[in-house]
Amino acid sequence: MPNLKAQIESLLFINNQPFKIKKLAELTKSEKKEVVTALAELLAEYNESGRGLRIQQVEDAVQMVTAPENSKLVKDYIKQETTGELSRASLETLTIVAYRGPVSRAEIEQIRGVNCAIILRNLLMRGLVIATEDKKKMQTTYNITFDFLQFLGINQQSDLPDYEKLHSHESLEKVLNQNIVVNLGQDSNTGEMVV
Repeated sequence: MPNLKAQIESLLFINNQPFKIKKLAELTKSEKKEVVTALAELLAEYNESGRGLRIQQVEDAVQMVTAPENSKLVKDYIKQETTGELSRASLETLTIVAYRGPVSRAEIEQIRGVNCAIILRNLLMRGLVIATEDKKKMQTTYNITFDFLQFLGINQQSDLPDYEKLHSHESLEKVLNQNIVVNLGQDSNTGEMVV
């Protein structure tokens, strides 16, 4: 049986937005009461041990944050990250977002073959990409911002060089469609096909 406290800790660590307790219960397939108990233990561990990370709770929302005593260090680092040159990995990710957007993090990671959470966070902080909740697919999608277009001196995404060719490039379509086929399976409890 999975450790609920560890599951919640992992989810808080990877997400840059607060989680509602109800959402944590859904994701961990746990009762809300169990999540509240596990969160209370995590809050006590993180907030009383002199760690560099804390867990904040405001009403029914929780988020992992950096310790206030490290704020200057963190601000200096973020300033450097948001004003310095983009790394090759950031440029690759930004290019995928520019040509495939709106695109989900899973699709970006499938194309690049690596986790892109931190890169996307940095691109968001720089104001180069924007995250939007896709209600139909129930996921976050990423697209380039007006500031990015303005910086490039173009009016719309389709003005990017070779946009039509690269936006629907066959190789990328094959990679993305291959993942759909690989993820198709049968639920062992119900026997239904799942994605």
